[in-house]
Amino acid sequence: MSMAVVGLIAGMALGFAGYFGGFGAFLLVAALGAVGFVVGRLLEGDLELGDFFRPRARGERRR
Repeated sequence: MSMAVVGLIAGMALGFAGYFGGFGAFLLVAALGAVGFVVGRLLEGDLELGDFFRPRARGERRR
């Protein structure tokens, strides 16, 4: 599935949540989508859990 289709589906889900459930539902769907994205990246091996908790050395930059 292309990233454009994934973006389309995410946008439609947020639109429906905002229209039918209001702003609170919009925020809930957006937050759960972000959590699902991070968990998916962790399971695929693209992210490591230590990346979130390990402090960066002074002067170290992310690529």
